[in-house]
Amino acid sequence: MADLHPEDAKLVTLARSARARTGATEGAAVRDTDGRTYVAASVALPSLTLTALQAAVAAAVSSGVEGLEAAVVVSAAEAVEPAGLAAVRDLTAGAPVHLAGPDGTLRDSA
Repeated sequence: MADLHPEDAKLVTLARSARARTGATEGAAVRDTDGRTYVAASVALPSLTLTALQAAVAAAVSSGVEGLEAAVVVSAAEAVEPAGLAAVRDLTAGAPVHLAGPDGTLRDSA
């Protein structure tokens, strides 16, 4: 996480915690333009499926957020899934979206 801004490194910690706490395949955290954070894990119900990043963005939007500073996904996947990335881009086109492995190692940034 040495390549990340310290505030983004905190998002990695929060996303890892959400993933571990729930046993989900993904954890995500986003920071809004006021510095507040929103954390979520992937949701897999018969009637509702959300990636962790979609869930974190939904939590932020439902709280009235109009923009994001950064987002992090913690996953074993090779890339951030397109639906979650699109949700972030809907709010803020230029917000960095970081992908970290389950161990917290930064793997990619978009």
